Amino acid sequence: MSDAGPYRLSDRYTAERGTVFLTGTQALARLPIEQLRADRRAGLNTAALISGYPGSPLGGYDVTVAAAAVLAPDLHVICRPAMNEEYAASAVMGSQLAAAQPDCLYDGIVGIWYGKSPGVDRATDALRHAVYAGTSMHGGAVAIVGDDPAAKSSTLYGASRRASGRWR
Repeated sequence: MSDAGPYRLSDRYTAERGTVFLTGTQALARLPIEQLRADRRAGLNTAALISGYPGSPLGGYDVTVAAAAVLAPDLHVICRPAMNEEYAASAVMGSQLAAAQPDCLYDGIVGIWYGKSPGVDRATDALRHAVYAGTSMHGGAVAIVGDDPAAKSSTLYGASRRASGRWR
């Protein structure tokens, strides 16, 4: 970054080349921004919808991604925390269905669902339906899960690894 001037904290989301310094949560917040930039370079007009449950251990992801979106106002990044994991999974699935409608404003929508491992259990039906519905041609969907194997922030331990085989 020395050629571009002094490093600023906002560079973690705004710099398009060079080295940036990120925490794990900040890297996840940069993910939709990077995808929308790549889409734009490919001539696509895309958007991102991020929805999930703002509880621990991913508490703060919603705030971090919303702050990152403010630093990229030319990109269409919408962060909508949900009342629960099912609503969030349904919203992300809806983003993929919306892109197939003739009046959609975007070529595609990137959907990101976030929650903690008990939320995967809670939202299994909505997530399974989303997997089978698929994504739009220029969209996509990602699930980000924060496990809690020691039950530090949950009433029971939680590990999402066992859920991954359900949808294959």
